[in-house]
Amino acid sequence: MTVETGRPTGQRPDQPASESPGRRLLGRAALGRAGRAALLATGRALVPDAIEPIVQVHRRHHPQADLALLGRAYRLAEESHRGQKRKSGEPYITHPLAVTLILAQLGAETTTLVAALLHDTVEDTEVTLDQVAADFGPEVAYLVDGVTKLEKVDFGAAAEAETFRKMLVATGDDVRVMVIKLADRLHNMRTIRHMKPASQVRIAKVTRDVLIPLAERLGIQVVKTELEDIVFATLHPEEHARTRALIAAQEATGQEPFTAFAELLSRQLAESGVSAEVTARPRHCVSVHRELLRRGRGGRPGELHPVDLARLLVVVEEQADCYAVLGELHTCWTPLPGEFKDFVAAPKFNLYQSLHTAVSVDRAVFEVLVRTPRMHRVAEFGVVALGSPQPADPQSGDELDGTDPARPGWLRRLLEWQQETPDPDAFWSTLTADLSDDAEITAVTEEGETLVLPSGASCVDAAYLLGEEVGHRCIGARVNGRLVALSTTLADGDVLGVLTEAPAGPGGPEPSGPSPQWLDFARTPGARIAIERWLVGHPAPAEPLPAPAPPAPPVLAVPAPARTGHPGRGRLVIAPGHPHATVRLARCCTPVPPDQVTGFQIRGGSIAVHRSDCPTGERMRGDGRGPVQVDWAPQAAGGPAAGAGFRVTLQAEALNRPRLLADLTAAMSAAGLDIVSAVVEPPEQLRVRHTYTVELPSAAALPVVMRAMLRVSGVYDVRRPGLEAPRPPRLRPHARSAGNAGDPGGGPVRPSEGIRDRSAALGAVDGSTGSTP
Repeated sequence: MTVETGRPTGQRPDQPASESPGRRLLGRAALGRAGRAALLATGRALVPDAIEPIVQVHRRHHPQADLALLGRAYRLAEESHRGQKRKSGEPYITHPLAVTLILAQLGAETTTLVAALLHDTVEDTEVTLDQVAADFGPEVAYLVDGVTKLEKVDFGAAAEAETFRKMLVATGDDVRVMVIKLADRLHNMRTIRHMKPASQVRIAKVTRDVLIPLAERLGIQVVKTELEDIVFATLHPEEHARTRALIAAQEATGQEPFTAFAELLSRQLAESGVSAEVTARPRHCVSVHRELLRRGRGGRPGELHPVDLARLLVVVEEQADCYAVLGELHTCWTPLPGEFKDFVAAPKFNLYQSLHTAVSVDRAVFEVLVRTPRMHRVAEFGVVALGSPQPADPQSGDELDGTDPARPGWLRRLLEWQQETPDPDAFWSTLTADLSDDAEITAVTEEGETLVLPSGASCVDAAYLLGEEVGHRCIGARVNGRLVALSTTLADGDVLGVLTEAPAGPGGPEPSGPSPQWLDFARTPGARIAIERWLVGHPAPAEPLPAPAPPAPPVLAVPAPARTGHPGRGRLVIAPGHPHATVRLARCCTPVPPDQVTGFQIRGGSIAVHRSDCPTGERMRGDGRGPVQVDWAPQAAGGPAAGAGFRVTLQAEALNRPRLLADLTAAMSAAGLDIVSAVVEPPEQLRVRHTYTVELPSAAALPVVMRAMLRVSGVYDVRRPGLEAPRPPRLRPHARSAGNAGDPGGGPVRPSEGIRDRSAALGAVDGSTGSTP
């Protein structure tokens, strides 16, 4: 600050300055005491002139700031950068000064400003990180180190990707690292015209793909919007110039529509007793261009209307007043369907809170934003407006409690998957893909847990968000109470239940794991990386191909005629009254002891034996064929004689998953039977049906094999065709906490247990319920 002094009081016009009374009366010591007294009287420390604009802005946000610390940081930065020039020819010190001023305007605290003044000293000068830590403390040194680039000499082409990785890791511990980087990039973009054209395009693309999405996620809208406009002008100069011309032409016509409606709304709110400030909030260039594209056709911009240039901003005192304003708007004017969004009750992932609506007034549509002063500060400056980089105090009772600006959820997820991608190219491509879409949705699990996912995420993404082990064991999902395919895209507000197979016990088989097809609809990097890592470590074994169905269904004939009361060797059925008739077990229902059976005479004098509840037998009875009394031969109850056996058809209803066929066939083979044929029907969304014809060594083997099939993960029903209609599944979602109400053992619910009651299922297999043996 420059101080101009006039002629001392009492000095004659012709008296030399050296002979003035003040010079004679005040020695050097007296001047020093007077200077210290003046400083104490004003309460301000002497600061260099160059940082006076920064000090003025900073004191508005932080009146008790340590200005002496800022002065020391500036002196070190100026001395270390002395002699260096920027591409524009200006002294290099102008860059850290501009970055620090941007952060001061955002309201950053003193430590951040000190780090901003020094952010290039370690990278471009002889100053070391240890020197910064010794002079300004470890906190400032950490921030400076976080934004310091890695040398291309050490990392080559991977230097940029590894620099961003290092910066993101540092941001995970202190979000101010990324805030300083954004301010640094903003000033560099403001002066990008001094770079070579190729460098301009490269820097603009990195800013578009990485820095702008990060600014959006941190909620710093003022930085994000300016970066967007500069990138738009750099990469698409013609479209930018055309949009600017349209905006200028509309601005020349005046802002009468906004002024008139703002005054009308202000009067209406005042009459309703709501204290509010109504202003027009101009749209930036990229926002106007998006509106033009939305209204256009075939990718060509449409027309621009005066109401497209701005939105009305209503700032009220309290949160309850937001809804009072909304009520007045929707009562006095016509609201547009689908335009209302409540980000007050449900803040966005970047802490943004506002009510959004649109109303029609005299054929003009006005978009209106309603928020409190604090919501407005957070909407403009994001995490910087929250002040402390530490998590909010849960006991403070503030409306934004529960947020963690130092480690928001999206950043925590990003830090988790970046550890799994050591390759710089893979990390860079995954990072840009993850940041490419800033739209997010919120889903809720059936246990009440909130899941924040990117737009377009599937059920697989949600499963892996609950944990990698949950994702690996996922075999199905239920959305809003309906069973859906794992590829189903989730929508905002969906209620999700994740179905998992039982965890592997000691010495037991590990879960079947994800399918390679999951990569086609996995949206989040965390899910994709976990799936790829599983597939690399678990190569899929070749599944046995299903055997072709025989041209004619098997017919088991009794080798010798069944005689009344005197069954011979190998005879399974006796038919009193038909001692010489050939008896055949029907292929449609494959009866097995101790099924209740009924016989019907067929062509050639033979007797076909059906189960009593077989639909085919019921049709034959309806056609007028009289039933024939038949019964199992006594020795058949314990098992057939040598050379005889039973062929039976079984149907397994299951949730489709990899290696299901292999697991089912292995379970049947382990039960000691031979598989004659297997037919796998095409999956219908999540469900699949397997039909097997098997050769039983004895009738007693049937309940054993049905139990074994029902224990296979994903199988929720095993039945014999014709016995009963398929039952709709009753699913239980994945429970993350131990001691689930549906599982007395406290472990996760198995799919077969959650879909069909275990005791009822096994009882049906044993023959204690219904007619299933």
